[in-house]
Amino acid sequence: MTEQPVVSIVTPSYNTVRYLEETIQSVLEQDYPNIEYLVMDGGSTDGTLELLKRCQGRLRYVSERDRGHTDAINKGFQRTRGSIFTFLNADDTLLPGAVTVAVQALRDNPEAGVIYGDAWFIDEDGRRTAPYPVEPFDARKLARRCFICQPAAFMRREVFGSSGMLDPDRHCALDYDLWIRVARRYKMKKIDAFLANSRIHEGSKTVYQMGPAMLATIELLRQCYGYVPFNWLYGYCHHRLTGQQVAIEQPRPSAISACYSIAFGAVYNWRHPLRYCRDIVSTALEGLTIHRGQ
Repeated sequence: MTEQPVVSIVTPSYNTVRYLEETIQSVLEQDYPNIEYLVMDGGSTDGTLELLKRCQGRLRYVSERDRGHTDAINKGFQRTRGSIFTFLNADDTLLPGAVTVAVQALRDNPEAGVIYGDAWFIDEDGRRTAPYPVEPFDARKLARRCFICQPAAFMRREVFGSSGMLDPDRHCALDYDLWIRVARRYKMKKIDAFLANSRIHEGSKTVYQMGPAMLATIELLRQCYGYVPFNWLYGYCHHRLTGQQVAIEQPRPSAISACYSIAFGAVYNWRHPLRYCRDIVSTALEGLTIHRGQ
């Protein structure tokens, strides 16, 4: 990398003006001097364009119809040039100094294709509610849960491009899917620094589409690994039965949910009966944490 490599940040947006200004400011107020910031708007009608026009000169923006979140990010990536890349959703924020820390971490770890740090969950008013459950990278654990907070992750440009970018047909678990593909080709490293905030609110897919999002993750794991861990099966079934927001809080133990999820999971894991039985027991002993992917 050069002394101050260009860092490209793409924000996809569509009628998210309530949070977008805070997201934009979190990028524009970074102390790193070489940021290329692009907002890809899907044709918002809520005042987003007026906000973007006020920021013209400090960022670039495109407003046109797209195929959704993933398509907007991919098209934004193709319009940028930075050797380091990340995308920041229109309701998430970077913490002060995050970009400088990320660039230094990539410089210090030339073998890593992706570095990621710690993050906070925040509510719709920006208040911290809990730390995001980030963990040091372990490919075996990635097959069980998504422990990387996407807005706190930065990657080398070739990593995103050569890994196929985001799947434009995937609208849930899009970051989890990306990390699984990236991990097959590149090293990923956690650093001990808080880099971002991940916002949870009524408009988040994690909240209003929790059931479909978890089912999409179950299908993703089946496709990628040929096996679905019991913690995801239990979380999905428990949510269906109780309505608990299991993607942001640990699922409560329930005999009914356990019976439902064991039967439901047999459909996915019938080829691995012994592994499935061991997984059920170990999950009960270790806890039901699933973490979340967008």
